[in-house]
Amino acid sequence: MGRIVRANDGITLAMLHPRYWPMWLGLGLMCLLGWLPWVMLKAIGAGIGALAYRLVPSRVNDTRVNLTLCFPALTETKREALVRDVFRQGGIGVMEVARGWMRAPQRLLKDCHVVGLEHVQAAHARGRGVIILGAHYSHLDLSGVIISQQFPLQVVYRPQNNPVADWFIRNRRAQLYTGQIDHADMRTLFKALKNGETVWTSVDQDFGLKQGVMAPFFGVPAATLTATSRMAKVNGSAVLFSHFERHSDDRYSLSFTPALDGYPSGDDVLDATRINTALADLISRAPAQYMWFHRRFKSQADGTVHYARKRKKHA
Repeated sequence: MGRIVRANDGITLAMLHPRYWPMWLGLGLMCLLGWLPWVMLKAIGAGIGALAYRLVPSRVNDTRVNLTLCFPALTETKREALVRDVFRQGGIGVMEVARGWMRAPQRLLKDCHVVGLEHVQAAHARGRGVIILGAHYSHLDLSGVIISQQFPLQVVYRPQNNPVADWFIRNRRAQLYTGQIDHADMRTLFKALKNGETVWTSVDQDFGLKQGVMAPFFGVPAATLTATSRMAKVNGSAVLFSHFERHSDDRYSLSFTPALDGYPSGDDVLDATRINTALADLISRAPAQYMWFHRRFKSQADGTVHYARKRKKHA
């Protein structure tokens, strides 16, 4: 059963087991790194990304598959350069998360230009709730810090498999958001929208066809959640998009689009296609900053297999 996540969810004795010590150490190190100057963090992150490119071949291959499907016009040389840049940006994104966790939000705001806030304000003024759709960018948590300083919002949250990481991330985010809603808790989500609240969520991952329909994403059939249509329909909530991007001068921009007109339409495939098209347009502004290593096209209605089989772990 889903639930709303609160800051006072504490550490359990089981989380102190030695098997979780590496995670504790890693999180502690990230907190320390978060205090370093940005130029150092960026260099460290780029190094982490270059290392991951060499040490995580399965993710590299998945990224190649995704970019081949989504950008078929790229030459092999340009595509591989983009693959490398995706991992470089991913490593930098890890350091941006550390920076977002440790620095005061007000200090980060000075490096970000916000546009389109009037679209959120207009949607909120209707009093029917606002659904903001985002995507899995490498700097996801840093963007959350910036968004949280613009207006109160709740975020839809998918629990981490590692309980230590889950506890830590939830408690950091609890300092920013009015609530974190378990992605399985549709009742709490609908209640928030009926109360006129603003909710951020993402719909750019493959959860299978039981929860969605096939709709083109960068022109490629992709299993796409229909939950957004259902959420919007319950209370006539406005649906719009957020986009966060790091520019070449290391400054950021946060933008919001106008609310979708005539959404939902009653046609799940049409609605899913509109969502995917809008997301693809936003991602294309800075494609290397998107997490292409997720298996976005894993579920295919015709049984097509795009990715190599994962090796089973032996005991």
